[in-house]
Order: sequence, then C-alpha cells, then structure tokens
Amino acid sequence: MKIEFKEAVVADAELLIEIYNSAFYKDFIRYGECPAYGRSLEKMQRSILEFPKFVILCDETAVGCISCKAVESGVYEIGCLCVKPEFQARGIGTAAVAFAKSHYEDWKKFTLITPLDKEENVRFYTEKCGFKIAATEMDGNVKVVRFVLVR
Repeated sequence: MKIEFKEAVVADAELLIEIYNSAFYKDFIRYGECPAYGRSLEKMQRSILEFPKFVILCDETAVGCISCKAVESGVYEIGCLCVKPEFQARGIGTAAVAFAKSHYEDWKKFTLITPLDKEENVRFYTEKCGFKIAATEMDGNVKVVRFVLVR
C-alpha cells in the first residue's frame, strides 16, 4: 500500500466534496449537522484557497484529505482529517498526521477538534497520534473535544 499526499488546487474541489461527503455522511445523520458535509462547489473552492489541503492518495486513488491552517508561528490547526469509510483502519490517518508533522517543519503545536462522543476519533488521536485532550466545548448542538499535540 503506497500512501502519498498531493497539494489540492481549486480544480480538485469536486473531488474533495465527494471525499468529504463520503467521510462525513454518518456525522451529518448522527448530529443533524456537519460543517464538512454538503459543501457547495463555491464554498469548497474558497476553502481550498484559504485553508491549505492535501489530497490523500492510496495506491494512486484519492481516499482522503488533511487540511492544516497556521494559527500563529509554529501553531497549526488541523481543520480536517478525513478518510473515506472503506479505507479507514489501514493506517492512512496516522500517515496523514505524520505527513503534517514533516510538512510543517516549524511546528511547535497542532490542535484540532472532534465530537467528544466519537470514541473512535478520541482513541485515534490520543492512542495512535499522541494528542492530549485540552478542553471540551460546544459547537452548535455537538459537544466537541479540543486536542493538542506539543513538540
């Protein structure tokens, strides 16, 4: 299995919408809302320009996305890390976090949020990637956990 990362360009917007919709459909059904699900083409194009994204390729097939935004010097927020359900549990998400750590060489801290009741996400970020839980907060109707990874 060969995992690669390709910087997304505006022309990738439809592909990213398909990846996001596949990865976040269950969240949309579960919570009745999900900011990553059902984006318009224009919104995704704008997001690609504002928040650097990398398409995750597995054996040359687009299977996911990781997006990080610089918050301040050496501090990055992982805005999205998603893998299509049929490709999950293969080490792709772990490889994406490792990619971010190598790509953003100046990183001192990564942060991200995910729903608190998504136990598989909490286990993934804490056990596989070494993040610590920093806080919990409400995002609309959903209680989320803020993770932090410090170098």
